[in-house]
Amino acid sequence: MNFRITVLCENSVGPLSGTLGEHGFSALIEPNGGKPLLFDTGQGLTLLNNARRMNKDLANVEQVVISHGHYDHAGGLKPLLDECGPKRVYSHPAAFSPRFRVKDTGECYPIGIPSSREELETAGASFDLSKDFREIAAGVYLTGQVPRVTGFETGDQGLYCDCTGQDIDTTPDDQSLILETEKGLVLLLGCCHAGLINTIEHVAYMTGRRDIYAVIGGTHLGFCSPEQINLTIAALKTLGVKKLAASHCTGFAASARLSRELPKEFQMAMVGYSLEV
Repeated sequence: MNFRITVLCENSVGPLSGTLGEHGFSALIEPNGGKPLLFDTGQGLTLLNNARRMNKDLANVEQVVISHGHYDHAGGLKPLLDECGPKRVYSHPAAFSPRFRVKDTGECYPIGIPSSREELETAGASFDLSKDFREIAAGVYLTGQVPRVTGFETGDQGLYCDCTGQDIDTTPDDQSLILETEKGLVLLLGCCHAGLINTIEHVAYMTGRRDIYAVIGGTHLGFCSPEQINLTIAALKTLGVKKLAASHCTGFAASARLSRELPKEFQMAMVGYSLEV
């Protein structure tokens, strides 16, 4: 199967005139001869504008994946439904859990999906929620819930299910998308809260394949410890990934490290980034 992958929402913007950036992520997957699929929707401020600027008709999208229940990945779902009609939406049963970031100062603010499930269903969303690895279209798979098996991928320590800072949010709904292509597997990440290496190992276990051609999206290394960044890069060097198009929550410092350590593989997946594979 051949695919074109285009980043529609991201923190930074490429040279395409009139496109806008926001803290968030969305990518359009267009299979050769099949219906397009949307992976995440950004915050909702740039998705429709950027799609129009790139001549991408989101009315043709029938399936939407929400990688996890954070505003910067699911906030664009309601505007998408309002403008482009009903969609089948794939996610995890925990996607609508209460979500908060609690700062060291004690300041607390919500970071969950900004619209309720009922509001989204009224707008045309048909939810298909599962924890399991599954095929959702020809050559397109969801990882489902990713087991946390590495000792060093401890993730973001500032996420909670309440404002007291007692109920830690481990983001169990985090999942990624897998495309089967002639060049190997392509892995699309939302934020990869489960950890990039955990995710890759889970993909290898579930598919029996380690030929990952490309990884595209947020790695969440911008919110992780220096130790996690160091050990993630060391592991990446052994995995044979040909393209690492990092974006969103990877962060400037981690992106600079990845660029320096993996100069042949690394590139920035800004708004307008496209890969045909």
